[in-house]
Amino acid sequence: MSRGGALPNSWGRYPSVRQRSLTLRQASDPIQTGAEQVLPFGNGRSYGDVCLNDGGTLLLTRGLDRFIAFDPTMGILRAEAGVLLSEILALIVPQGWFLPVTPGTRFVTLGGAVANDVHGKNHHVAGSFGEQVRLFELLRSDGTRLLCGPEQNIEWFRATVGGLGLTGLIAWVEIQLQRIANPWIVVEHRRFANLHEFFALNDDYEARYPYIVSWIDCAAAGRTLGRGLYLAGMHAPPGVVAPAPPLRRSLTVPFTPPVSWVNKLSVHGFNGLYYHLPRPARGLTPYQPFFYPLDNLLEWNRLYGARGFFQYQCVIPPESARDALREILARIAASGQGSMLAVLKRFGARTSGGLLSFPRPGVTLALDFPNLGPTTFALLNRLDEVTRQAGGAVYPAKDARMSGDCFRHYFPRWSIFANFIDPCFSSSFWRRVMTD
Repeated sequence: MSRGGALPNSWGRYPSVRQRSLTLRQASDPIQTGAEQVLPFGNGRSYGDVCLNDGGTLLLTRGLDRFIAFDPTMGILRAEAGVLLSEILALIVPQGWFLPVTPGTRFVTLGGAVANDVHGKNHHVAGSFGEQVRLFELLRSDGTRLLCGPEQNIEWFRATVGGLGLTGLIAWVEIQLQRIANPWIVVEHRRFANLHEFFALNDDYEARYPYIVSWIDCAAAGRTLGRGLYLAGMHAPPGVVAPAPPLRRSLTVPFTPPVSWVNKLSVHGFNGLYYHLPRPARGLTPYQPFFYPLDNLLEWNRLYGARGFFQYQCVIPPESARDALREILARIAASGQGSMLAVLKRFGARTSGGLLSFPRPGVTLALDFPNLGPTTFALLNRLDEVTRQAGGAVYPAKDARMSGDCFRHYFPRWSIFANFIDPCFSSSFWRRVMTD
């Protein structure tokens, strides 16, 4: 291990913290602990404070970047926890394999994907990331090493999948990959005028497509409340003749403006333009822009200004989803807050069994909000009221402000999970929701 300096904030750039760091170079290294509690830190793509450890030490895992084994016949991959999903894709896609579940950015570490039990556009058919895990090694601060999987040390497996890095250090992970014929995606676009049309489209497309997601115009109100664009996709079959994928050049937001460029004026203008933008009803696209539309705009979180931003992602049970989502979107539209990034999709019934896993049957909505201080906190508290009353939950990996009372209501198995926390591990998030 090597000691580093202070680290930047999480992807949402809120809250500001003071913490130290240790860079891990070998998965066999013992965990060095002292007076400070430690927390694993992957690539910092969690939005809130689950990856922060104010007053403590972060164990930087990006140094654990080795591929251990890959069976190109069976599609079984074992790699250290600091390997990025982008690095996995660079290895497996040319050999006819793909990630069975992937979040909206490929710049996530393998260990982080497990610790947050991330989900993708195909939850209704594949479940969350934890369901793709065959085995992992968990290193505890006392030197104990546990091999955990669906059939081995099951209780530790269920605590660590979605366990926010608190049960110990994930050293390596073994996953089952998905066979593909080529790197292309068959995609359909449909415009819908309101929430009612979304649910009608979703019932149809869910039965035919493995990947589904919708963009929502969070500024729309009245009869157009919940209007948006529906996106459905599947891996292209063998024999598809397509041109070479165009070279995608990355752009970088070069600096952090003093105030957010995402505001009421820009949101209304962009959302109206994006909703009406002509697009083909059906076509072929490379997998990168389909799964990772923002990855070519590096450091895009800077657009929200020096105060950062919040993401609010909730899941609402099926029986109350229509009314609750209508109320949530109405409150957002009335507030004049929100952003261009609003995602709506439905989770299926599959679950990894993780004690703190977020995905569960229902409809999930994710939106970004510039940090305007008390005004934004008040709005998010009003959204919590609707989510909680509807029997839903808020995603810890995206959170920086929910109350401890809400967290314990959303995740009633937290008290069971607490028994598995490593005594030398902690996070800003856990201390916040346990003391509030």
